[in-house]
Amino acid sequence: MARKKQYIEEEVIDKAMQLFWRNGYKNTSIKMLEREMNINKFSIYSSFGSKHGIFIESLKCYKEKTNAMFKKLEKATNGVEGIKEFFYESVNFCYQKGNQKGCLVTSTYNEFSESEDKLVKDQMEEFMETLKSIFIKKLKMDGTKDDETIQKQANFLLLAKHGLATATRVNNQKEIQDYIDMTFNNI
Repeated sequence: MARKKQYIEEEVIDKAMQLFWRNGYKNTSIKMLEREMNINKFSIYSSFGSKHGIFIESLKCYKEKTNAMFKKLEKATNGVEGIKEFFYESVNFCYQKGNQKGCLVTSTYNEFSESEDKLVKDQMEEFMETLKSIFIKKLKMDGTKDDETIQKQANFLLLAKHGLATATRVNNQKEIQDYIDMTFNNI
C-alpha cells in the first residue's frame, strides 16, 4: 500500500520556487530543497523525480503567480500606457511579502542561456513569446506605427523588461521609477 503524502504539493513547490528564485538552479542543492520544503529526499524523488523536476514545477508555479499581471495587460485598452502599468506592477510584485527581488524567469533565462536543457528553454521561450505578442498587440493600438516599428519596439520592451528585472535586485525604487519613465519616453 502506498504511503499518503504528508505535505501539500502546492505549498512545497512554492517553497522550492522561492529557493530557486533566491539562489538559481545551479546553486540550489537537494539538501537545501529538503530543508526548505521540509520533506525528505525520498519524497522529493518519489513526487518530482529529481531536482530538475522540482525546478520545472517551480517555473510553472511562478507562471501561475504572474498570470494575473499578464491577464490584466492582455485586457488593457490603453496601449502603451497598459504596458507601462505592467512594468510598474511587475516591480511591485517583487516587493510583495514573500517574493524575491528580480524575476525568476529572467534569472533562469540567463542561467540556462548556454544550456542544452530543452525543457527549460521551451518554458523560457514560451514565456518570452507570450509577453512579446502581448506587447505587439498593445503597440498596434496606436494605429500610427508600421509593423517594423512595432516589432522593434516590442523587442526593445522585452529587453527593457529583462533589464528592469535585474535592476530590482540592486537599484532603489526612485532609480527603478526613472528607468521605467525613460523607457517609455522612447516608445
